[in-house]
Amino acid sequence: MTELRKMIQDLEKEIIEIRRALHQIPEIGLKEEKTSQWVAQYLEKIPGMEVTTGVAGTGVIGLLKTGTPGKTLLIRADMDALPVREDTGLSFASEHGDMMHACGHDGHMTMVLATARILSRIKERFTGAVKFMFQPAEEWPGGAKPMIDQGLLENPKPDYAVAGHLWPSLPQGTLGIKPGILMSAASMFTIKITGQGGHGAMPHLCVDALDTAGQVVNALQRVVSRKLNPLTPSVVTVGSFHAGSAPNTIPQEAVLKGTTRTFDRQVWQNYPELLEPVIKGVCDSMGASYEFSFDPGYPPLENDPEMVNLLKKTAAKVVPRDRIHEPEPTMGAEDMAFVLERIKGCYFFLGSGFEGCAPLHSPKFDFRESVLLTGVETFVRFTLDMLG
Repeated sequence: MTELRKMIQDLEKEIIEIRRALHQIPEIGLKEEKTSQWVAQYLEKIPGMEVTTGVAGTGVIGLLKTGTPGKTLLIRADMDALPVREDTGLSFASEHGDMMHACGHDGHMTMVLATARILSRIKERFTGAVKFMFQPAEEWPGGAKPMIDQGLLENPKPDYAVAGHLWPSLPQGTLGIKPGILMSAASMFTIKITGQGGHGAMPHLCVDALDTAGQVVNALQRVVSRKLNPLTPSVVTVGSFHAGSAPNTIPQEAVLKGTTRTFDRQVWQNYPELLEPVIKGVCDSMGASYEFSFDPGYPPLENDPEMVNLLKKTAAKVVPRDRIHEPEPTMGAEDMAFVLERIKGCYFFLGSGFEGCAPLHSPKFDFRESVLLTGVETFVRFTLDMLG
């Protein structure tokens, strides 16, 4: 145990260098060209690593075989950034203008790359193989399912899967591990409302698309409060509303975009049928027409209870037991859910919170890089525990 921890600590300088290099080149989903190339080049330098690029566009897979028959463990990292202008003041801040690693994916890639390097040095201590998944577009529209469709879970098929996420809601250096549903299903929708535009002083000659859209926004909130069981947590949020361009003109068109969240798989699947009658009813009453599109997105992320128990045992070797928490489920979503639908696995939170820290997706989001060593040790020890 002491030897392994020292090996990771000796790699700390390189771990920090990896994180800072990746932090400077953020790219949004499905456009992670530089990031993908950087990850692939690092993996190719690891002895014995088989590297596949171009999976689902920019996805990368690394395969480390021990040469001894055994099980296969999948370890996953996400690569995409957010369309956020960084405001951290870091010396290694984003070089890509309005893009930033505001959700910690630079840290996730770093931990998995460092894990790959450590495991290559000690592969005589375990059997089977480890498959390293670097996926695009976790933030949307999702890269996990396209990677699965293109053979991620074949040759060899993983027996187990694990992934983690930096989590500022938990204290730095803690581990959040929970059985069952941890993250919600997430869907996206777009509503285009068309009325009859005209002069702002003559509303009686118009069909006001803006006013109709405002009523649709309010009515959609009744879906959760009046159509769903109050014991089933769910969210409908309209996050984008575009209509009009002049103060004295009634707009002909309004476009709404939003998201739904729920832990319940049936509600997730039924949301289109719940939302559209409300939209139609409001538009019919106002004399407007509408177009409604719905992207079902990601299913709920559900951890296998057996894998959770195994990961908790591993975690107790990494941090004191009082630093292992069972976090509340979150309405945040993760397309790692597609992997966990098919492979026994566990998704955990790596606490990165400190006094005054910014939340995920904030232009000021940052974390203390020492926490990455905890993540690396967790991944390495879990591999040894599962495949040793």
